[in-house]
Amino acid sequence: MANDASYGPRPLEAAILGDGMRAVGYARVSTAEQADSGASLRAQREAIEREVQRRRWELVELFTDTASGKSLNGRHGLRKALTLLDTGKADVLVVAKLDRLSRSIKDFAGLMEQAARRKWALVALDLGVDTTTPSGKLVANVMASVAQWEREVIGQRTKDALAVKRKEGVRLGRPTVLSDALRRSIQRMRNQGRSFQSIADRLNEKGIPTAHGGAKWHASTVRAVLNRRDS
Repeated sequence: MANDASYGPRPLEAAILGDGMRAVGYARVSTAEQADSGASLRAQREAIEREVQRRRWELVELFTDTASGKSLNGRHGLRKALTLLDTGKADVLVVAKLDRLSRSIKDFAGLMEQAARRKWALVALDLGVDTTTPSGKLVANVMASVAQWEREVIGQRTKDALAVKRKEGVRLGRPTVLSDALRRSIQRMRNQGRSFQSIADRLNEKGIPTAHGGAKWHASTVRAVLNRRDS
């Protein structure tokens, strides 16, 4: 472990052979992968250590997890590694395989944003992701761009599908559970000239829950009930 005097962020341009970059390694397996020699923690550790030695970097720490690859949450080893990087106590995260870090393009893009913001680099040995080099940065940026494109496409598809349903007359949102008697009571108060807020205040005084079980009525809630009744 590096001493306190060496802590603090260093420029990524220092990532050349023999320049003493401080690396933190990360390896992960699931319980089912323990018997697979190619995916074993030992194989990953050895690959990371060889690369760090080849570049003449300093291996500050090597963290491991035995956990699912579906989410970054719950991985204590990864959290510790990211803490060292974010606090400037290491300069580069090294993994043997990118899917050991994340199998989600979205999560990977988030890590790339975090790395850029905190000024640390990432090296994934299997896919040539190496943000200490221009070509490696290009690979990472392409992957992050694909993730952004995927999010936007999914969002647009969802928006288009909802528009089609509205045209077909499908009522969207959670179903209301207001009784007909309560609807008539709200309509009567409105017919008497009461404002939406006045009606909401009256319903709140009586402790009547909203259509979705909420504890408080608002003017907009009353308006929505009356508009739905008219539609």
